[in-house]
Amino acid sequence: MQTFNVLTLTRLSAEDLAKIKAVDPAIDLTDAGGWFDGEYRETWPAFTAERYLAPGATGHGTRAERDLLLANAEIILGGWPFPLDLRARAPRLKWFHQRPAGASNLLRGDLWGSDVTVTTSRGSGNTLAMAEYAVAGILHFAKGLHRAAIDRNAGKFSPRAYRPLMLDGKMACVVGAGGIGSEVGRLCAALGMRVVGTRRHAPSQRPLPKGFSEIGGAEDLDRFLPDSDMVVICCQWTPETNRLFNKDRFATMKAGSILVNVARGEIVDEDALADALARDHLRGVVLDVYVGEFEHPPMDRLWSDPRVLITPHISGASDQDRHGAIGLFCDNLRAWIDGRPMRNVIDWERGY
Repeated sequence: MQTFNVLTLTRLSAEDLAKIKAVDPAIDLTDAGGWFDGEYRETWPAFTAERYLAPGATGHGTRAERDLLLANAEIILGGWPFPLDLRARAPRLKWFHQRPAGASNLLRGDLWGSDVTVTTSRGSGNTLAMAEYAVAGILHFAKGLHRAAIDRNAGKFSPRAYRPLMLDGKMACVVGAGGIGSEVGRLCAALGMRVVGTRRHAPSQRPLPKGFSEIGGAEDLDRFLPDSDMVVICCQWTPETNRLFNKDRFATMKAGSILVNVARGEIVDEDALADALARDHLRGVVLDVYVGEFEHPPMDRLWSDPRVLITPHISGASDQDRHGAIGLFCDNLRAWIDGRPMRNVIDWERGY
């Protein structure tokens, strides 16, 4: 009987491992979650290791044993971080699935642009948690809650400085109306906002995701921005979206608007953002991501500004794990065995 050698490089529960094994009797599953932590400490920035590896974790096995695991693997389920030289050490590798949703996570390694089929968990993450975070960020600045810390530090209240906004009737623009963006739009609409959005290409099918009055293509962003009171970035980081929000785009945004980014820091030109804040063009900015977040702290011009709320990529965290990566991987594994097309295969030219 033909066997399919599946290797997991990310820590999984016994329940998740059982789900993978249950896909087909021909699956030969090897769990190597945590085995490569020592290598990650040596090959990834110290900032990354501190944030994503368990304290004191040094991995398991010898280098030769880990090399053998990779050399025998045909299918690998990985997480973050991952071996940067994975393709070179896994000559039999045919398919790699990344548990995170962002394809740009793989730009560091030798898988990017290779002959290996690579899939992501796009649309299957904790999308609702991220949408709730985005709405919380909007409310934080719409109601002037950032002023409370300023008043506390000053030791006196400045009530007129709060200037609360009513969300009902305001316009929200969701940049990247996919899995995360669709949930953002639904929640914003529930608060009475008119919601518009963009995708790489305008959808040709109806109905639109719940809550949206219009979804345009990438070219429609500049049409939406002048009227948008809230802008939430949820799109993938690709060559097309690199520094999508630059000096010109900030000038196009509505004065006094609120910007939220739960996607990738590189989508925003941070110098241009800091300049827009210096001109007092934006009411507030919420960043769960920033440029170089896996290597160093945020830019001081942003982190020190009370109109900027920066968090360490925690928008997807929650007391409830609704991440659907394992379910997606199992569906794709069944499709792989049956010879059917898989979901979320990365198009290297498109970037996701």
